[in-house]
Amino acid sequence: MPIYEYECEKCGHRLEAIQKFSDTPLSDCPECNEVALKKLVSSAAFKLKGGGWYETDFKNKSSCSTSTPSKPACAGCPNAE
Repeated sequence: MPIYEYECEKCGHRLEAIQKFSDTPLSDCPECNEVALKKLVSSAAFKLKGGGWYETDFKNKSSCSTSTPSKPACAGCPNAE
């Protein structure tokens, strides 16, 4: 289940809540008891690294090297045979 971040627009209290996508967003602040919570948009807590992911394999086609017997050129590379 995803973790959502909330911030109270009245007192500034921040919290995280584990909720299903289909759950109703929280609205009551546990600190000031006001109906003022706002769901925040935050970045993912992890980053995919290593070979086989978009960022390293297809982001910059100019970084492709020519193929060698031990390392073939990447698919779609201008240096591919």
